[in-house]
Amino acid sequence: MGLFPELRDVAPRLATGAFILNSGVGKLQADEETAAGLHATASTAYPFLGDMEPAKFGRCLAFGEVAVGSVLLAPFVPTKVAGVALTGFSAALLGLYLRLPGMREPGSLRPTQDGTPLAKDSWLLGIGVGFLCAGSRSGPARRGKRRCKRGR
Repeated sequence: MGLFPELRDVAPRLATGAFILNSGVGKLQADEETAAGLHATASTAYPFLGDMEPAKFGRCLAFGEVAVGSVLLAPFVPTKVAGVALTGFSAALLGLYLRLPGMREPGSLRPTQDGTPLAKDSWLLGIGVGFLCAGSRSGPARRGKRRCKRGR
């Protein structure tokens, strides 16, 4: 495992990192009304956030998104570490989708019209899990390569 990401990981790291970083930077200047809306949505899905001041929540969310986006974009951060950050972030987003009323068709995982923007974040979870599995190939092909390197 080298210092920089595998070539196959560069495009998804750039795409997800830039998207998330941009979202976080946009929230850094959020006004009180925007912060209150974000806080209300998040605290509906995650009630423990209800005690947090909306402006503080907005800043924490913005800094969190900037941090996750930066980790994904930084080439010296191992892909598995970037995968941990992206998987955690995207799992929280999917939690919103699963917990907020009106996001899914009754008795189904299928999104409603309102739920589609949150449901589409499932691709972030897929990329994050893929990053977590990076370099973890096993089986005969992998073992065979090791033997060949040692034997020659």
